[in-house]
Amino acid sequence: MVDEATTRLRAVAAVPLDDALCRLIEELEPRVEMVRDPSLMRPMRGPADWSGDPEHHRTDAEQRAFEQMVDSADALLGIPDVDPAALARTVRANPRLRWVMTTAAGGGAQIKAAELERADLERVVFSTSAGVHGSPLAEFAVFGVLAGAKGLPRLLADQRERSWPERWEMRQLDEMTVLVVGLGGIGAECARRFHALGARVWGTTRSGAPVEGVDRLVPLAELVDAVAHVDAIVVTLPGTAQTHHLIGAEVLAAVRPGTILASVGRGTVIDEEALLGALDDGRIAFAALDVFEVEPLPRSSRLWSHPHVLVSPHTAALSAKEEERIARRFAADATRLLDGGAPRAVVDTVEFY
Repeated sequence: MVDEATTRLRAVAAVPLDDALCRLIEELEPRVEMVRDPSLMRPMRGPADWSGDPEHHRTDAEQRAFEQMVDSADALLGIPDVDPAALARTVRANPRLRWVMTTAAGGGAQIKAAELERADLERVVFSTSAGVHGSPLAEFAVFGVLAGAKGLPRLLADQRERSWPERWEMRQLDEMTVLVVGLGGIGAECARRFHALGARVWGTTRSGAPVEGVDRLVPLAELVDAVAHVDAIVVTLPGTAQTHHLIGAEVLAAVRPGTILASVGRGTVIDEEALLGALDDGRIAFAALDVFEVEPLPRSSRLWSHPHVLVSPHTAALSAKEEERIARRFAADATRLLDGGAPRAVVDTVEFY
């Protein structure tokens, strides 16, 4: 006899998700039953606001109902309230839980913060939405490099002063070498776009596997040497113990003066103090940053006022289509799981990325 528990999946939307998207998941994978109760969710303040309004509080009865709902799941779409402590509670309470997909591409950090027991990390499959955000983040990376190449700070300063200077030369992307640090889902999208615009593209790799649009694969061990030969660096890596401050004093001391930097991975990959030093002496001519070591970026940070920095408040990936993309990813990964495979972007529960 076929065990129905292995052929169907009771999936609870543990974060706000529109009814139409729940129905879409069920249409795309009919073996999934989507469970959702809008009355128990914190209202969204905008697109893909998965944690919802922090000023909204459930009553005690509503909190009990919410916990009962998430504790009934075979699978969770999202970490409950995007709160690692809530994830830890439901993993302990629910022995039937098989799979959790985070709405964040960098959800590994949230899994780590839940401080789960090793047995729970082995029992439950954790995956992320990595790759879903690749397209908008790659566009921001291209924008950031172009802003540096075309002298955006200088253009804005001259415009504010109504100054018409002598003509000056801008850099051309099709004459530049761009190093993408990290060739995962986001990095691969960055490489494809820079290649399409005529740039020579290098990319760091651990596996050595070829990536479309990448002209040279650079082992991470050769990063310091590689940065001395490129015009722009695009950082897409996740935040792990291994990547912490990877772009630090040693790497930034090796760059060619005038290098452009764009960061769309995790802010902890870049040592911001070392970056400020490189900006001050011109080794980094321009930095377009969507992510930071501490978020929100503290008001005391010099990055806010540095004339050669563009600050984006971790919003480059935000898109009205994000919710649908994540729903489609969840349905596709549910199919893989039910067919005996693994979801995409499974979290490494040693390094948590």
